[in-house]
Amino acid sequence: MSILFLTEEITRPKLRYRIITKWLKVVIEKYDFRPGDLTYIFCSDAYLRNINNKFLSHDYYTDIVTFDYCSNRRISGDMFISIERVKENSIFFNVTYEDELLRVIIHGLLHLLGYKDGNDEEKKIMRHIEGECIFLYEELL
Repeated sequence: MSILFLTEEITRPKLRYRIITKWLKVVIEKYDFRPGDLTYIFCSDAYLRNINNKFLSHDYYTDIVTFDYCSNRRISGDMFISIERVKENSIFFNVTYEDELLRVIIHGLLHLLGYKDGNDEEKKIMRHIEGECIFLYEELL
């Protein structure tokens, strides 16, 4: 089991990676799953748009694309996060850059845990659980 934080076309964001790693494990175990291999790839808007188009046939910008490799209740996946999109969204939602980046990080993990956000009700549930998870992060500080 490993949790990696990589970059493509950008510099690595300044975060508390040890605490984030612990946090992700806590969340996974809270939902009765086992941690597997997780890779977070921080990248540019253009890089993620290319991934989104190439693998999902979506030709638009997004903040995260998650690839699910989960098996037998073991959570594994690759999550590509556009740092440019996170910065723009932090301004739009009037939150700090770090708070928005943490929300996107946990958002990808929640997809791997089976949560969806395809309609208004699913989005409401997802936002609520993101908030609960952010609270767990703050408790680890």
